[in-house]
Amino acid sequence: MSASSRWNGFYPTLLKYQTRRRVPKDTPSLFRTLCSVSSGQEVEWREQQQQQLGSCSEDDTYTEHLLEVQQEKQSRFIPVKAYFISTSIDLRGLQAQNAFNVVPPTSRATNYVVLKYYDAKNSPQDLNGISVNESICSYMVVFQYGSIVLFNVSDHEVDGYLKIVEKHASGLLPEMRKDDYAVVEKPTLETWMQGGLDYILLKNLNIDGIRTIGSVLGQSIALDYYIRQVDGMVAEFTDINRGMEKTGTFTMKRKKLFQLVGKANSNLADVILKLGLFERSDIAWKNANYAQIWEYLRDEYELTQRFGSLDFKLKFVEHNIRFLQEILQNRKSDFLEWLIIILIGVEILISVYNIARGSL
Repeated sequence: MSASSRWNGFYPTLLKYQTRRRVPKDTPSLFRTLCSVSSGQEVEWREQQQQQLGSCSEDDTYTEHLLEVQQEKQSRFIPVKAYFISTSIDLRGLQAQNAFNVVPPTSRATNYVVLKYYDAKNSPQDLNGISVNESICSYMVVFQYGSIVLFNVSDHEVDGYLKIVEKHASGLLPEMRKDDYAVVEKPTLETWMQGGLDYILLKNLNIDGIRTIGSVLGQSIALDYYIRQVDGMVAEFTDINRGMEKTGTFTMKRKKLFQLVGKANSNLADVILKLGLFERSDIAWKNANYAQIWEYLRDEYELTQRFGSLDFKLKFVEHNIRFLQEILQNRKSDFLEWLIIILIGVEILISVYNIARGSL
């Protein structure tokens, strides 16, 4: 009897056991599988994807290619979604309230936590200790600097997962950043991994793979936010320079300039220190296979090049700040010089007045 036949016969029996849903009580219908457990679910997933193709003509080629990959024997499609929701997340509080779902760390990294969820109604785990089928599990990787990466989570479930984290987040952004990716798991793949257009093909996706992929996607979506922040400063200084070109002067106050200095410095510090953009993943250090995934994704998302662009823009901002500071300092010096001249003039007038008065 094949493994699939044994599973199809055993799965209905396991569902008779009453299991407790291991999710927060206030989280509405979050956890279910996107990945097919039976061939009927695969057909349903393909039909849904084909219906979506009609409304997304510009992505036809990419989506059709993903469908071809998914339809290959023994392959599994795993959607990945990255979000940047805030500038800081309290990981200790998050772990305390979701202790049962925390996946024990396998490295020394302390700036992220992995949470694992599954639907008890569809899960083959029961009180007798039978292991969970990983294909029905959903994972959430939460980073201290504000990024969240979801694995195997459908669009209508996303809000529920994000609300779990928002309770422990500070500095919530008015506009959340988002990016989509995908993993295709194919055990028959000849190589360990293979890259594609907005997806990666792996022999097997385990918790270390989730951590590795999540780390790069989390950095990428956060870096995008900081790049946009610096772009805003560049645009502001560009407007100032154009105004100076026309009028020969500028009206920025010293307080505003100092605020821009602080913003530029804090953005650079956050990118280098919080994101750990140049720190190699501990998992990648230990295993060459995950190092290959880590390096491929960093190259795919052009993290080094994007940081180089960010650094260049910050140097432009720094140059403009230094230039404007010199102008403001010269203005202050000119003001003090004129004040001294006026005081000397007043003193001279008083002296002349006293002399004239004494001679009368």
